[in-house]
Amino acid sequence: MKFHVSTVQTRHTGPLGPMIVAATDLGLAGIWFEGQRHLPDDSAWPVRPDHPLLRQAIIQLDEYFAGQRRAFDLPLDLQGGTEFQQSVWHALLAIAPGDTTSYGTLSQRIGRPAAVRAVGAAVGRNPVSIVVPCHRVVGRDGSLTGYAGGLERKSALLQLEGAL
Repeated sequence: MKFHVSTVQTRHTGPLGPMIVAATDLGLAGIWFEGQRHLPDDSAWPVRPDHPLLRQAIIQLDEYFAGQRRAFDLPLDLQGGTEFQQSVWHALLAIAPGDTTSYGTLSQRIGRPAAVRAVGAAVGRNPVSIVVPCHRVVGRDGSLTGYAGGLERKSALLQLEGAL
């Protein structure tokens, strides 16, 4: 993934552990749990806890974890992904809190029914955990499969939303 040169970051600790939150001039560009798979190299990103969008993202994350928010209202910057990845990430935004879908159904929704594995790879590389709800994608049989932040976190997020 490529991130814009204007990317800034801050750290936040939520109930599922420490997170890195990143934004650009265009919007929220990333939320990752520390140590998760596909974590970008953030060493060149200035730490800006006072950045208005980063502050707003943290407020909304805290409300979400407290059960006071089900949907996020933040501008997103997903331009770091390929066109295909972006199509998958936008499709994830249509999965309502408390609902889940399968990788196969998601691939059909984006008009690429034979691209189930590629869709799975794109879901796994989603840079904006929680806000772009990749945790709502499950196996065909409803089993919890693959989550870059770990299956325990995926399970906790789905329980918080009432999907389990």
